[in-house]
Amino acid sequence: MESRHWQDRANLVLGAWIFASPWVLAYTGSVAAWNAYAMGAGIMLFALIASYMPKAWEELINILFGVWLVVSPFALGFSADTVVALHTVVVGILATAFAIWAMSNEKSFYKRWHSGHSV
Repeated sequence: MESRHWQDRANLVLGAWIFASPWVLAYTGSVAAWNAYAMGAGIMLFALIASYMPKAWEELINILFGVWLVVSPFALGFSADTVVALHTVVVGILATAFAIWAMSNEKSFYKRWHSGHSV
């Protein structure tokens, strides 16, 4: 099977990066690291699902994960670590943008949206 959206592949890479980033950027064993592991695994999982069985709900979940990544440095209290916090926010913004972009390119979602039906 071939992926339908390049944005889903981009989110797969972003998920892998955020998952691996605690080791690469040396912040293992922290709340920020556990956040990165969980969100990275989630983004990868739903990007894979969205790649091969595109429905709007997979993209919506990745949007929520991306928004959480933007908010999490402040909600979890690691915003003082500027490098980790900025990294997390940037990945969150990108993951959210790619998921929105992929969802907006889905013809069935577009038709449902403009006909007034729920996702």
